[in-house]
Amino acid sequence: MYTALLEHMRKYVVISDAEADLICSRLKITTVKKKTFLLKAGKVCRFNYFVSKGLLRLYFINKKEQEQITQFGLEGWWITDYDSLDTQKPSRFYIQAIEDAEVIAWSVDVQEELIKAIPQLDTYFRKVIQRAYAAAQRRIEYIYSYTDEERYRNFSQNFPGFMQRVPQYMLASYLGFTPQFLSKIRAKKA
Repeated sequence: MYTALLEHMRKYVVISDAEADLICSRLKITTVKKKTFLLKAGKVCRFNYFVSKGLLRLYFINKKEQEQITQFGLEGWWITDYDSLDTQKPSRFYIQAIEDAEVIAWSVDVQEELIKAIPQLDTYFRKVIQRAYAAAQRRIEYIYSYTDEERYRNFSQNFPGFMQRVPQYMLASYLGFTPQFLSKIRAKKA
C-alpha cells in the first residue's frame, strides 16, 4: 500500500525495512473522490499530502474572482500550503482532487516524530522541498521569459501525458492565461 511513498523516499535516502515498517505504522492512506477538498481557504492546513494515485491541484481565488492554480500534485508528488502548515495560520489556498485519488497525509507532529526516530527523513524532506522550490523558480522564469504561446508549447512538449489528464481551463489557469486564449492556440495547431 505504501510502495510509491517508500520508493520515492529511497530515491533520496536509505530506509531500512524496519524503518519502512515504522513509517507505514504511523501513516494512513486516504481515498479521495474527484472534486473533494483537502483544504479550503480560511482553514489551517494540517497536513502535507503525498499523492499515491490520482491528481490534485492547489489554487487560490484572485482579485478577479478567478481560480489561479499554482501547483498540481500527481503520483509521487507532495502538495500542501507550506505557509499555513508552518505558521498554523489560516490558508489562502484550496487543495482539491481533480481525479479520484489516494493520498498519504503527514501531520507536522507525525513528521517530527518520525524524523527523530529516522534522522535521514530530515534529509529526504529537505531534498523534496528543494526540488519543489526549484520547480517553482523555473515556473516563475517561464511566466516572465516566455510568451503565452511559448509556455503552452513548452509544457505540451515536456508533459504530453499530463496534458490529457487536466481539464483545459485548469491548464490555462496554471500557465497564466485564459481558456479562450488556450482555445486559439490549440486551433492554430490543428
